Amino acid sequence: MKFGKEFEAQLVQEWREAYMDYNYLKTILKEILHFKQKHTASPMAVTTKEGRSLKRNVSFYRAFSGLTNKYRSYSPRKNRHEEDEAILVSSTVDEGDQYQTMFLMSSNEGGQFEVVFFRRLDDEFNKVVSFYKKKVEEAVAEADELSKQMNALIALRIKIDDPMLAGANISPSSSVSIHPNSGSKQQGQLHMEKIQELEMSSEGSSDGKPRADMNGFSRASLEVLDHVKLNVEPETPVSILKGVLMSSKSDRSFSRNELKKAEALMTRAFVEFYQKLRLLKSYCFLNQLAFSKIMKKYDKITSRNASKAYLQMVDNSNLGSSDEVTKLMERVEATFVKHFANGNHRKGMHTLRPKAKRERHTITFFLGTFFGFSLALIVAIVVSIHARNILESPGRTQYMENIFPLYSFFGYIILHMLMYAGDIYFWKRYRVNYSFIFGLKQGTELGYREVLLLSSGLAVLTFSCALSNLDMEMDPRTKSFRALTEVVPLGLLIIVTLITFCPFNIIYRSSRFFIIQCALRCICTPLYKVTLPDFFLADQLTSQVQALRSLEFYVCYYGWGDFKRRSNNCNQSEIFQKFYVAIAIIPYWFRFLQCLRRLFEEQDRVHGLNALKYSSTIVAVATRTIYSLRAGKTLLIMAAASSGVATIANTYWDIAIDWGLLHRNSRNPWLRDKLIVPIRSVYFIAMVLNILLRLAWMQTVLGFTEAPFLHRTALIAVVASLEIIRRGIWNFFRLENEHLNNVGKYRAFKSVPLPFNYDDDENKGS
Repeated sequence: MKFGKEFEAQLVQEWREAYMDYNYLKTILKEILHFKQKHTASPMAVTTKEGRSLKRNVSFYRAFSGLTNKYRSYSPRKNRHEEDEAILVSSTVDEGDQYQTMFLMSSNEGGQFEVVFFRRLDDEFNKVVSFYKKKVEEAVAEADELSKQMNALIALRIKIDDPMLAGANISPSSSVSIHPNSGSKQQGQLHMEKIQELEMSSEGSSDGKPRADMNGFSRASLEVLDHVKLNVEPETPVSILKGVLMSSKSDRSFSRNELKKAEALMTRAFVEFYQKLRLLKSYCFLNQLAFSKIMKKYDKITSRNASKAYLQMVDNSNLGSSDEVTKLMERVEATFVKHFANGNHRKGMHTLRPKAKRERHTITFFLGTFFGFSLALIVAIVVSIHARNILESPGRTQYMENIFPLYSFFGYIILHMLMYAGDIYFWKRYRVNYSFIFGLKQGTELGYREVLLLSSGLAVLTFSCALSNLDMEMDPRTKSFRALTEVVPLGLLIIVTLITFCPFNIIYRSSRFFIIQCALRCICTPLYKVTLPDFFLADQLTSQVQALRSLEFYVCYYGWGDFKRRSNNCNQSEIFQKFYVAIAIIPYWFRFLQCLRRLFEEQDRVHGLNALKYSSTIVAVATRTIYSLRAGKTLLIMAAASSGVATIANTYWDIAIDWGLLHRNSRNPWLRDKLIVPIRSVYFIAMVLNILLRLAWMQTVLGFTEAPFLHRTALIAVVASLEIIRRGIWNFFRLENEHLNNVGKYRAFKSVPLPFNYDDDENKGS
């Protein structure tokens, strides 16, 4: 693999703009090469001044030339004077660590191209050094905060283990330090102190006071607990209601349960901080390597020896000489292993460095197997329907009104999973960091193969039940067991529900519980802080209204209907009709409340406009549903007007806000400055499809309730499927826009709440 491709594959996507623009510098070098080829007598070969052919040195790219003391120039036979003349680059450091390179032979033929190259090279180098220095300073500040948090955690452990020492006056000289010493004057030198957490015991002390350990370190101070407040109360509806109805407690009593929660938060904070340090170290390494490679290419094309001086400047810069990140990583490892892994280095490093998810061939095998079974079952169902002429049988209408809605529920879920698998495939292809955006734990996120495996497995179950239902109904030997035939869909629903809520670590438990947790947060929307997975799931539910109605039909059909005779009076029930309207509104109501919560928290009027949009959608959905149940001229006008307003508002919001498109004066007209998909027509096609599929509500308003070859329930299923397809398209561009926002803000990490709030921090914040 060429270095350019490997460079693209290994860089942090959210920091893409901060990396050296390797491809652009290569483009400038190609222009220099083309110029030299045009003005060389023998364009077939580039020769040196000594007449020898310039041959490419075969070297492993990781042994970057010029970044170590083992650098070898391209002209070892030249004397000192000739070598000085061959080095055409000089480096000066201006104020603010800005580096500038002077090209000494700009008057030569083609020198203007090389001047442009070095000018752009300096711009890229200054950008990289500035970004790296800023991130290192942020890491040092975060290490300082983690040190304060660890001091409080150690004191809390001591207090919980031995409450008798709560009022003792203990020297704070053994405080934790995982950051550079602020008194050090040497740049890049870290003065790390080993963390000394001692078992508190009064043995050997005649006066009962704590004594220093044998190494001369005194025990951690408990006085720090007098200046901190625990922030480990989980954000639950009960805790929020308590905070609203009751005044906050000012006492500083601590419990063992709070200690466990604090330790869990600190573990997350250390893991996130260590991951940040690893990516920062990788950023430094890749950019040094890129500068080395580009200078080697320059030397090869121009037959000069300019890389040595330039790469020596790279070595002496903050990018090449700073070792803060490496030493911080060492201290974090030592701290974490000691305090959170009980001294077990392997266990601690396994937590700090979670292994990347590996692709398994068994998933591909079972995916192909289930997919083949699904196709075979579909063919069997089609053959069975045509062979028995079921479409023209008297029981066709009865089957479509009673059994088809039960199985269509699983069809909606399967289609949504297929669309989501396609989204994951293209997110991965275009390097959209969806696992980070959703906040998924590394190694637990589902790939498109896993999602396809689940959807194909559910399809096999669904089609098997549908085929068995038809066979049992038509077979004279099993026709007498009518009750058993009719409960097949209910049995399938129970199986799927049990698998979804199964507490055992099978069938991707972490992903199942993550979705369940997000669903619970949607249900209790006003009482939870809204995160992206929460409102993303609520958006998915707005496209699964018909699936929710199928669940309502399950309850009505098997609870109050005569399922043994395959008949029901659900549509004539007023209670069913009220719930039929309410269920269609519930997903939009979730989003409406989420927008209000974000409006009050963030004070951003965009969320208020979004809430207004969802309120108009609620009115439109309610009027359309009521019109479908009770047709009338007044309801028709109200449904058409409200649906038109809601469609225009939702379509504009989808394209302009959620997708970030329709920027007239952008680099890509009517799109946006940055695009992930290289083919711009894809965005225009997606916008047109979104508008057309948004108009699916017209079939209700215009009275298209049944087609010549489709039953009414089948037409409803087709319209619902179109909405699911539209949502799948929306998902890709919505996360693309979120990813580009993260890239623009260099946001590559999630903020982890810390367990302790210091009094001085609260005073500063107030």
